[in-house]
Amino acid sequence: MSNVSYHISNLLEKMTSTDKDFRFMATNDLMLELQKDSIKLDEDSERKVVSMLLRLLEDKNGEVQNLAVKCLAPLVSKVKEPQVETMVDTLCSNMMSDKEQLRDISSMGLKTVIAELPLPSSGLTLTAGVCKKITSQLIGALGKQEDVSVQLEALDILSDMLGSGALVSFHSSLLSSLLPQLTSPRMAVRKRSILALGHLVPCCSPALFSQLTEHLMTELAKGPPTSVTRTYIQCLATISRQGGHRVGEHLEKLIPMVVKFTHVEDDELREYCFQAFEAFIRRCPKEMSPHVATVTQLCLKFMTFDPNYNYDDEEEEEEEDSMDIESDDEYSDDDDMSWKVRRSSIKCLEALIHTRRDLLLSFYSSICPALLARFKEREENVRADVFAAFSTLLRQTRVGSSHHGPVGPDSGASREDEPVTCVQVPVIVKTLHRQLKDKSIKSRQGCFCLLTELAHTVPGALEQHVPALIPGIVFSLTDKSTSSTMRIDALSFFHVLLLSHPPQAFQPHMQVLLPPVVACVEDSFYKITSEALLVSQQLVRVMRPQGQSATVFAATLKRLKATDIDQEVKERAISCMGHMVCHLGDLLGTELQGVLSIFLDRLKNEITRLTAVRTIALIAASPIKIELSSILSDTLSVLGSFLRKNQRALKLSTLACLTALVTHHAAGIKPAVLEPVLSELPSLVDEMDFLQALVQSKTNNLSYSRSITPSSPLLQSYHSVARCVAALCSACPKETPGTVASLIQEVKNPGSPESARVLALLCLGEVGRSGSLGGSKEVQGVILEAFSSTSEEVKTAASCALGSMAVGSLSDYLPFLLKEIVSQPRRQYLLLHSLKEVIRSSSLSPHVESIWTLLIQNCECQEEGTRNLVAECLGKLTLVNPAQLLPRLKQQLRAGSPVARSTVVTAIKFTIVDHPAPVDSLLKGCMGDFLKTLQDGDINVRRVALVMFNSAAHNKPSLIRGLLPKVLPHLYKETQIRKDLIREVEMGPFKHTVDDGLDVRKAAFECMYTLLDSCLEGLDVLQFLDHVEEGLKDHYDIRMLTFLMLARLVSLCPAAVVQRLDRLVEPLKATCTTKVKAGSVKQEFEKQEELRRSAMRAVAALLAVPEVERSPSMADFANQIRTNADMASIFQSVQGGEGGGFGSAESMDLS
Repeated sequence: MSNVSYHISNLLEKMTSTDKDFRFMATNDLMLELQKDSIKLDEDSERKVVSMLLRLLEDKNGEVQNLAVKCLAPLVSKVKEPQVETMVDTLCSNMMSDKEQLRDISSMGLKTVIAELPLPSSGLTLTAGVCKKITSQLIGALGKQEDVSVQLEALDILSDMLGSGALVSFHSSLLSSLLPQLTSPRMAVRKRSILALGHLVPCCSPALFSQLTEHLMTELAKGPPTSVTRTYIQCLATISRQGGHRVGEHLEKLIPMVVKFTHVEDDELREYCFQAFEAFIRRCPKEMSPHVATVTQLCLKFMTFDPNYNYDDEEEEEEEDSMDIESDDEYSDDDDMSWKVRRSSIKCLEALIHTRRDLLLSFYSSICPALLARFKEREENVRADVFAAFSTLLRQTRVGSSHHGPVGPDSGASREDEPVTCVQVPVIVKTLHRQLKDKSIKSRQGCFCLLTELAHTVPGALEQHVPALIPGIVFSLTDKSTSSTMRIDALSFFHVLLLSHPPQAFQPHMQVLLPPVVACVEDSFYKITSEALLVSQQLVRVMRPQGQSATVFAATLKRLKATDIDQEVKERAISCMGHMVCHLGDLLGTELQGVLSIFLDRLKNEITRLTAVRTIALIAASPIKIELSSILSDTLSVLGSFLRKNQRALKLSTLACLTALVTHHAAGIKPAVLEPVLSELPSLVDEMDFLQALVQSKTNNLSYSRSITPSSPLLQSYHSVARCVAALCSACPKETPGTVASLIQEVKNPGSPESARVLALLCLGEVGRSGSLGGSKEVQGVILEAFSSTSEEVKTAASCALGSMAVGSLSDYLPFLLKEIVSQPRRQYLLLHSLKEVIRSSSLSPHVESIWTLLIQNCECQEEGTRNLVAECLGKLTLVNPAQLLPRLKQQLRAGSPVARSTVVTAIKFTIVDHPAPVDSLLKGCMGDFLKTLQDGDINVRRVALVMFNSAAHNKPSLIRGLLPKVLPHLYKETQIRKDLIREVEMGPFKHTVDDGLDVRKAAFECMYTLLDSCLEGLDVLQFLDHVEEGLKDHYDIRMLTFLMLARLVSLCPAAVVQRLDRLVEPLKATCTTKVKAGSVKQEFEKQEELRRSAMRAVAALLAVPEVERSPSMADFANQIRTNADMASIFQSVQGGEGGGFGSAESMDLS
């Protein structure tokens, strides 16, 4: 300790030197000492250091002053409370000094000290005492009306302190001091006061928030001068942005006031009014619902507010194209603020579009035409906002209609959305194509962004308008004044255009398009080159009929050969050249072999090998049969070595490439070359897809019998081996009878290992599927005998085998199978598995009636597993002839017992597939009838109805979107705990509680989770959150689900979650702090640990939202986590150690 004191004393002595360099070096050394964790100061040293640093703040040298401020940060944590108070007192006094430099440096020092104070929830008394001193001094400084700069500094520091949550106990006195500043004669003071209030509202009490809002409303009601009104409206917008949902309860009174002020002839006031509307819409979307129409009308009125400019008619505008720029300058007026009104009203409309996806269709009739009309806006910044708002409209249309599966006639959401958009396409293009040549880069970027959204939202809609768009694209690529960003945007849009439209749309324009794209490929900036190569790759499809490949080929080849270029350019050059060889290889002549040898080199390079593998696979499958013999042998050798690499993507791509080579280039492959590749296959699970292709290609001299030898013990690979054996039997029909006989012997032999019997049965099934088996009675006997085996694996394999055989020969096996189902009730489950295989794979038209009758007879089977299989068969059978069978399935709902109804509802689940199908339109018509079973008196029927509803929401949301208003109340009802379904069961001396409603509740919450992804726009999120909140207190399984839902909701609707935050924190805190009773079984500890981890993932997701920690309850909980070692370690692990927190769990599939 004495050494430290001595060293510090020396430094302090040097700080008094007359030489500024000595003072600087000594201060710098002191800062380095203070930054060491090990340093401990005695009381005397503390006092001396603090005193010296405060003196140095008044040093004549600016650099020494700045260093002294930097020393204050580490010093705060090294000295005791009295010294911190001394620092604060002196800094506050200096801040009110007449000397401007001292005032500024003291203000910086005070901000530094405040930033280093420990958080109030850490339990240290230091912060409270220091804050009390600072606050009283700053409140005094606010009263110094004669010195504005002191007021501004005081307001700045208060904002910092309020932001850190350190002033909770002083909120009331601060509010009383800040409110009078809103009427200050100086605008800067008013603006800083608004900022300080903005920092106050997230963490103040509801009563104080109401006091602030009431004050603003009272003052506005008095009709103050316009300048003060502006301040109050601006303050309203700020507290709404920062305080979020709290403003909601005051909106009924606020909205009419703000609406009234939009009619005052003052542009800045109008701008602030629309900013307030925007904040209300974004923060309180539900409470704003009654006022949406009013605000929309005001926005539509003022977005065209331009009193100083007379827009020409469209016809004149088209004629006087070249005059536009001059007229802009002629009419612009530095004092004209009307553009701010237009911009704020358009931003308000964008907020409406963004938050109210449920009103999308009405926006297309009201807002869409108005935005289109404003594309002619003269002010560049406003025009950019018009484009941004229209892009948001298109984006919301896409989000609402493209949740799962490909875009098909019924796979998206509402079909009616798309025609609305299509109708507008000609108008959009007509307005934009001229602006694509505008000299303003910002406008052109806005155009390209909007057109990109349009191409994504309505693929193919721009086909007729390509001739109008091409000149604009070419202009942005060739214009000398165009920036790199602009070119990249133009290329990016062109790429999207090529991807979403047929090649023939571009063929007439190739002469104009190719030169600028080639010039971009040769550009020195790698990002432009990379984007241009992507475009060239798509242009290859367009070039094929015309063969204009020479220039593109030369430019791409140059990039392909270069080794000293960016990795992204390397990969895209390989890919682009691959597409060129694939589509135009027959036109390349002698150049082809050189390109192939470069591909081989890139295949051997670790950095580019994955791209090269995919490219060679593409070329191998080319329809123009590219000659690969020059590199085939070396390529196979390198690919074989890749199968040993521990890189999944590379192995999968390699297998796909090998499959393509063997399928399309079998004649050129020598057996010796394949040997090393085949030796790598046994260790891979799905290798047999490749081997099957190998067999089907009839490669000569391959040792068939060795290929059949099973090598992997995994059941998944048995299916692959079985498919290979079937392919071999098809290739060598003479050897089939012997193979079948040996397989039958293998099954019959009681000494055979179980795995060998399973494989033999699967092989028999696959051989039968290919039709090589005939109607062998012996095989039927062997299968039936296998059904009696003691091994479950053997029985399952026999079931699969019988189904596969029936697929290959319906007339031989289907009658036998149906007869066995009727006569063998004990084997029914296995036989129904076989029948399911037949229904899934065969054309059944003549047999539908007999199968349907059999299945309906078994609808009420007592065994639930068998019943589920019957339901699956019914569902799959309905897909064979939906028009005839779906109405019959609907009739069964009315006819059957509860057990039969549950089977029918489960059958409907199996008719819902995740791709467009003929049954979709019929299902949509009767889905409402099937969902009425959610009100069934039988709890099991309601449970399976929920499972079916979940499947529809997951795989085909369009079936249920229109029914949500009717279905959601019944869904939410099933999430509630019902006491009448909870019973006590005596188990010896213990009583055990059984909840019969748990499965139904779990199914309901699973539906809710799925709806978040597929039908978010149809949900009232706040009502949804009410039920999530209840789920957070429910059973273990349901809590796990609701934690996931909460994390998902945070990313989808953060504003709504923040609105309910205080109610959500308590159950999260309860879960994280609950401990299992001592003496509980191991499973209880594991379950509680998993619950805590899941809750902590939800907490981590919440804390990622900036507004969340402003909530006092959440801030307390966050600090509790930081200070509790156990909770802190869980928090760290879910944040970092599990792929970014909750990612893996969040993508849980509940279908």
